[in-house]
Amino acid sequence: MTRILADLPDEDIQWLDVRAAELGQSRASVLREAVMAYRAEFSQDWIRRGAGYWKDRRDIADSVQYQRALRDDRSFD
Repeated sequence: MTRILADLPDEDIQWLDVRAAELGQSRASVLREAVMAYRAEFSQDWIRRGAGYWKDRRDIADSVQYQRALRDDRSFD
């Protein structure tokens, strides 16, 4: 594991210390979890894994036709 040096505002350090105490963890542990969550949020791997997941389903119709059918019963007066 590599160590890093990061400058954070005092209020963020105070928040980290409170959060770490609540969780019974170290400040570094809370930061590691935050980085993992941040990475997961921006990971696009789930798109690749899920591509074509429903391609063989026959109970799902064309999405454009579905949207048009929903809009047909609306009146825009």
